[in-house]
Amino acid sequence: MLDFISDTAHYDIVLNLATQAKRSLWIGTADIKDLHVKKGTAAVPFLTVLSELIRRKVEIRLIYAKRPGQPFQEDLNRQPLLKRHLEQVLCPRVHFKIILIDSRIAYIGSANLTGAGMGMKSPFRRNFEAGILTDDPAILNAAIEEFDKIWRGAECPRCQRKAFCPSPLA
Repeated sequence: MLDFISDTAHYDIVLNLATQAKRSLWIGTADIKDLHVKKGTAAVPFLTVLSELIRRKVEIRLIYAKRPGQPFQEDLNRQPLLKRHLEQVLCPRVHFKIILIDSRIAYIGSANLTGAGMGMKSPFRRNFEAGILTDDPAILNAAIEEFDKIWRGAECPRCQRKAFCPSPLA
């Protein structure tokens, strides 16, 4: 599979696949905000979905470039399971947008984990986003390695922004 994803397909397809993760969900984004998704007839914070995944023993790793705002922090504080088990890394140099689902499907594109990028904003209040969704082994393995090298701190020794990093990994 190699599919072009644009605009609302980020919400309709990519986030829907993310909520179905069975083993792992790795998310890399430059910006993360108070993203909401539909659950039944209600709108709930995406963090609620992540908490449910953790309850089902799904490993969740989140890399982002800047500290999330107050609404996100408030949603996080309402999710005690996330506060204990959500694995997070803040890396000011991250600008990629990668979502890896069970190491089987990769989204690589422009959309940040925000309402305007991936969420349920109206068609007139959304960003214009594009990316690919694939299970191609070569692309998938390259995306996993790109995410993992940041996660394990492999770039930290050479990073010229380390002085600005709140918690260097290496």
